[in-house]
Amino acid sequence: MTNLVIGANGKTGRRVMDRLTARGLDARGVSRPRFDWTQPSTWDGVFDGVRAAYVTYQPDLAFPGAAEAIRELTGLAVRSGVRRLVLLSGRGEDEAAVSERTVLESGLEATIVRCSFFNQNFSEGAFAGMVEGGVLALPAGERAEPFVDAEDIADVVTAALTEDGHAGQVYELTGPRLLTLDQVAAEISAASGRPVRYLPLGAAEYVDLLTGYGLPREEAEALTDLFTQVLDGRNESLTDGVRRALGREPRDFADYAKTAFTR
Repeated sequence: MTNLVIGANGKTGRRVMDRLTARGLDARGVSRPRFDWTQPSTWDGVFDGVRAAYVTYQPDLAFPGAAEAIRELTGLAVRSGVRRLVLLSGRGEDEAAVSERTVLESGLEATIVRCSFFNQNFSEGAFAGMVEGGVLALPAGERAEPFVDAEDIADVVTAALTEDGHAGQVYELTGPRLLTLDQVAAEISAASGRPVRYLPLGAAEYVDLLTGYGLPREEAEALTDLFTQVLDGRNESLTDGVRRALGREPRDFADYAKTAFTR
């Protein structure tokens, strides 16, 4: 019986794959285009021989259609004899709660890993180009966020997939401190030796920025709505999710920045 990672090319998915294979465990990863969330016909056989599965939905559980897709996929997992399912969710996302309930009430040994914004967004993801250009132009105002490290997320997911004692748990993961984007820019500047500054944008300005990068307007508006929603102050607090799951403290942003940006 194998461990399945849906979204194996993503920030957390590939790290989970690395951890599973390093332990000598059988692991199978699927990503687009082989597995397409909008095309259920591509799901055929995905759970064959699978004991435990890690599910990451793209683009985000808060997007329209996500709840229906997770419900259908979870039902398929149950019918296929999957034992455990770990779902990546977003902290402070009201719409994601529907998918969380679907998984937790499925009868599977289910675990929710609910996360803040990833540290790695600044080096591997959506904001990496901004960092390279020296300006973080984002619609975040002056709110603080407890950015969480993808390495911590992968450790928690791997534990939930392979160890007993995590079924029914909702692990809400944050880093060890709150940071504004001004502070994030300062941390990255200190680690990289290159100046990076934060430029607050309004929602409409951010939509225009994303469409200028080639993103369809509908998707740009949805991303902007999500961004401004979760940065309205609801997430300006720390949690003990990493400690509860792993028995240790989460990795600090400064340590991440030294690893990611020091040359």
